Amino acid sequence: MNTERFFTEEEKRLFFSKYRELFNALSEGLEKDDIPKIRQLLKPVVAMECYGRDRNGINGLLRNVETALIATKDVGLKRTSVLALILYRPVLKKAVTIEEVEKVFHSDVSLMINRLLKTSDLYAHNTAINSENFHRLLFSFAEDVRVILIMIADRLCMMRMGKEIVDEKDRVRLATEASYLYVPLAHRLGLYKIKSELEDLALKYLDPKQYYYIKDKLNETKRSRDEYIENFVGPVKRKLEEAGLAFEIKGRTKSIHSINNKIKKQKVEFEGIYDLFAIRIVLDSPATKERSDCWQTFSIITDMYQPNPKRMRDWLSVPKNNGYESLHITVLGPQKRWVEVQIRTQRMDEIAEKGLAAHWKYKGGQEEHGLDEFLADVRAVLEIQGSTPMDLMKEFKMELYQDEIYVFTPNGDLIKLTKGATVLDFAFAIHSRIGSRCVSGKVNGKNVPIKYVLNNGDTIEVITSPAQTPKRDWLSFVATSKARAKIKQALREEYAKNADLAKEQLQRRMKNRKIEVDDAILMRYIKKKGYKTVTDFYLDIADEKLDINTVIDECVEQDQNSEHTEIRSAEEYVANIEAKELSTHQDILLIDRNLTGIDYKLAKCCNPIYGDSVFGFVSTQGIKIHRMNCPNAPEMRTRFGYRIIPAEWSGKGTSGYTVSLRIVGNDDISIVTNITSVISKENRVSLRSINIDSVDGLFQGTFTIIIPDTSTLTVLIKKLQAVKGVKSINRIN
Repeated sequence: MNTERFFTEEEKRLFFSKYRELFNALSEGLEKDDIPKIRQLLKPVVAMECYGRDRNGINGLLRNVETALIATKDVGLKRTSVLALILYRPVLKKAVTIEEVEKVFHSDVSLMINRLLKTSDLYAHNTAINSENFHRLLFSFAEDVRVILIMIADRLCMMRMGKEIVDEKDRVRLATEASYLYVPLAHRLGLYKIKSELEDLALKYLDPKQYYYIKDKLNETKRSRDEYIENFVGPVKRKLEEAGLAFEIKGRTKSIHSINNKIKKQKVEFEGIYDLFAIRIVLDSPATKERSDCWQTFSIITDMYQPNPKRMRDWLSVPKNNGYESLHITVLGPQKRWVEVQIRTQRMDEIAEKGLAAHWKYKGGQEEHGLDEFLADVRAVLEIQGSTPMDLMKEFKMELYQDEIYVFTPNGDLIKLTKGATVLDFAFAIHSRIGSRCVSGKVNGKNVPIKYVLNNGDTIEVITSPAQTPKRDWLSFVATSKARAKIKQALREEYAKNADLAKEQLQRRMKNRKIEVDDAILMRYIKKKGYKTVTDFYLDIADEKLDINTVIDECVEQDQNSEHTEIRSAEEYVANIEAKELSTHQDILLIDRNLTGIDYKLAKCCNPIYGDSVFGFVSTQGIKIHRMNCPNAPEMRTRFGYRIIPAEWSGKGTSGYTVSLRIVGNDDISIVTNITSVISKENRVSLRSINIDSVDGLFQGTFTIIIPDTSTLTVLIKKLQAVKGVKSINRIN
């Protein structure tokens, strides 16, 4: 193999190091002649350059082995999955046939490659999670859980290589996709370590300023944090050793993404976040003593430090669906600071790190047969006709992130449901037919309505009626994706039936009146009336919201008018063409530089100013410019990815932009005077309005200013922070 053609010196060193590491990790699971067979297949393949670099210059062979290593070490996949992962690219490039692979490695590997090829083909056409391909992509995932695990490994590999992606648009698209699809999937499958890394990397690429701000702050406070952990852990170690327990204690800092969420949710500065780390106690216990040792450790910790009962989580008695087992408690440590403590055994810790794959290992099952329970719900939702990609995404994010509750049937069978589930959710969990006919229930022997929210440990009996049918308002209170999917399916079937009857009624009435209306005229009439779908039109006829005779008369009148004038929406025509051109050519929108004929406005939801990282969003009112970290950006990227265009500032930021600052400080009029004085003295900055509220000795003021760019804003904020008595300053939106 002429490696000089494929690798730089650094890549060559890295590849052979990763290659050896991969097969050392796989050694126990491989058959004795697997490695010679792989070499035999790959030797001519590499010479055919099917592992060439992509358009961002990333080496395909290096990416392949890195992904395989993540799949093996971090996810815990074994022989079949990793062999398929290594060989699917040569099959994709037609350097090796699927028949050759099957002949060398048997049908299990070739079947896995076929499933990966199907997924790869969907990405080749469109990677946007809002596309119709998203439905088919999830079908591929639902077919075999290993496909999800391999795709998670591949996306983590690409996110780690993010700095090598030269095209900023590709990096943002990759980070957005990871954030909205692969992070929740990793969470649901118990890959918490990978989930945290994906979240941090997504924040790094989508909001680099905030990412590096938190990272630098963590580095600054590392010494004091390490000292605190040592002071907390020291006495705990002595007590556990006295109890004769074998253990390891780990202190870990919470992820940057998690800290950023706390800053946003609690609306405080970094210094206001106290629970920056967690302590993990990993016990070396035999299988027969795992639970008793965990509870003994729990008792020791809570005797030493005051626990917060509201923040206790017991996943020891009833583990999560993905196999996760652990005790979580939050205790009041030294200096009156809350500390989260996780208690688990080595077996539980491996399952927590590697998720579903490790769960299979300890259950004694083969990965080929290990499908997580949630895949049944995945298929149930996917089988419902008419669901949009966004509907699917909402269903999955809701289902994947929700906590679980545990309830019982009258016979004592345990049922796991989403937190917030109702009697109706329980009925659908038992069987779709029972859910559709549910009229009420009995919870712990007491009669309750179908919307009653269940609690852990409840025993539920479902009461049904053959006359009951699903109602639209049921969707407002069910919490599980299975119940929601089945209700929507039943409603669609009912709507379709009513719409068909209304259509027949309209056609029969037209025939009786000896009137013929062309289908094109009818469709224009439906559109003119404002209906998004033909079904909605016929449903209004069925519900008698539209009078059939009036509809016929208006259609006839429109038909006569159309002989002279064609009715057409000029607004819609222009909007569609403009959006299509922009998204196809991916023009860079240079703001402040001769934008003749292009209508753009600065979005009021985030008030971007010169220097902010921004993007353009095509709307019917022209192009709106949003900040990359706009509160509405996630939904826009997810639902309307095709309408987003790149944008960047040009020129020198000579315009004036409106910014609002929320300032909190001691309730003293002199502080406000000093703040306004600092603002008025700043060059090219003017104060537009002030709104002050005072409570409990503090004032909170909203100062709206006109400012030319972000660098001026940064300088101003630093000067305002130096004003005596000022507690915090935050830019609003």
